[in-house]
Amino acid sequence: MIRGLFTAATGMIAQQLNVDTIANNLANVNTTGFKKSRVNFQDLLYETLKPAGTETAAGETIPEGIQLGHGVRPASIAKLFSQGDYIQTGNPLDLVIEGDGFFEVELPDGNSAYTRDGSFRIDQNGQIVTVDGFPLAPGINVPQDFTQLNVGSDGVVSAVIAGEAQPQNLGTIQLTRFINPAGLDAGMGRNLLLETEASGAPVIGEPGLDGLGTLEQGFLENSNVQVVEEIINLITAQRAYEASSKVIQSSDDMLQIANNVKR
Repeated sequence: MIRGLFTAATGMIAQQLNVDTIANNLANVNTTGFKKSRVNFQDLLYETLKPAGTETAAGETIPEGIQLGHGVRPASIAKLFSQGDYIQTGNPLDLVIEGDGFFEVELPDGNSAYTRDGSFRIDQNGQIVTVDGFPLAPGINVPQDFTQLNVGSDGVVSAVIAGEAQPQNLGTIQLTRFINPAGLDAGMGRNLLLETEASGAPVIGEPGLDGLGTLEQGFLENSNVQVVEEIINLITAQRAYEASSKVIQSSDDMLQIANNVKR
């Protein structure tokens, strides 16, 4: 059997996963704080037909051997945490992180999740929450009679209360960073990431300190997906898929020729 049939099949399967990843990137081009993904590939095992360095009958050393590869496989899908473009909204509850870091939110089961999506809201209890109602951690409560809400670049939240001249300090928004953010688990969706062993333990601190970014009020971070780049990647993946299919077709034609050979 011609090895090319199975080798080319691995290429088609790999490019299908590549197209699926590109499709998800393009689908989230307008998702706040979304980070694009990239598929990393590895070649498969090689069959050694002639080892390099062996000696010939004349006593000469062969400088190059013969190793036949068996295709490709996806090694990982990595998230790329480059900064996205900023969008000015003017909403005092919209926050962008300029630099490294994540907002920490508390899930209903008491665990923590992390996000770059800074589009927050105020719930019926005065808590600052995400659009899904998950409270910011540590929690910050806003008085019901506030007239103006301010968030400094250092994360200090203050509010002007009706009838009072001086703003009231409500607390400080802290940020979290990971030594390997690409190892975070994005499985639950909703712009949320979960800690894993691969990501390392979270390092919590105030914005602007210990390598953490600063906050900017009235802005949101857009997706870091570049549409033109993704379209180019899509064309490349499509052509690679087509080339692998051509290899299968050629291998099938060769087998058909061999089967039709008559003595």
